[in-house]
Amino acid sequence: MSQPQFKALADPTRRDILRLLSQQEMTIAQVCDHFTMTRAAVKKHLSVLEAGGLISSHARGRECLNRFEPAGFAPVRDWIGFFDQFWDHHLSALNSAIEKDQSDDPDRDQNKD
Repeated sequence: MSQPQFKALADPTRRDILRLLSQQEMTIAQVCDHFTMTRAAVKKHLSVLEAGGLISSHARGRECLNRFEPAGFAPVRDWIGFFDQFWDHHLSALNSAIEKDQSDDPDRDQNKD
């Protein structure tokens, strides 16, 4: 499991920044316009997101643009996906129990309104 992604996603402000950057590339100043925090604080959040591979930055002229990187979510998706088998198994067992309960109830059709 890759921990930088989870650290980056742990903070609600960073998740908000990711939502912004998923819509378009932005400079630090443009990101700052959406928050009531200092430029240095926004820069620190962007650094954590970049260290986690969730965003990248590149120069365009004199500006530095920050870009959302969907591929950076692969380790998170893989880790969460591991637990799909748990839910698949438990939901299948629940479905089987419900179907068995319904088939064991001879008055089931009579109980309908």
